[in-house]
Amino acid sequence: MTMEVTVKAIHFDANVKLEEFIQKRIVKLEQYSDKITSADVTLELIKPETAENKKVMLKVMLPGNELVVTKTADSFEEAFDNSMDAMIRSVLKAKEKQSEAKK
Repeated sequence: MTMEVTVKAIHFDANVKLEEFIQKRIVKLEQYSDKITSADVTLELIKPETAENKKVMLKVMLPGNELVVTKTADSFEEAFDNSMDAMIRSVLKAKEKQSEAKK
């Protein structure tokens, strides 16, 4: 199953390099679960000119489950990487709960 990936930028235009960075990294989620149907990445610029003003919300859809992680950092790349780390843990936890429920 191939997951559908959507990237949305709020209050700014994401450049191609940033979108490619996200697309390349997000497919790694499929290593942790082949049940992911889609992943939505929302990039938001909060109050320009302040520290840690880049917010990333990562939403992953699994059958019967929606996982959401939000992280803020000085760069979108850092916020996305932090979101991915947290999402991997969430996906593994959801997978664990699902296999326990089958027992």
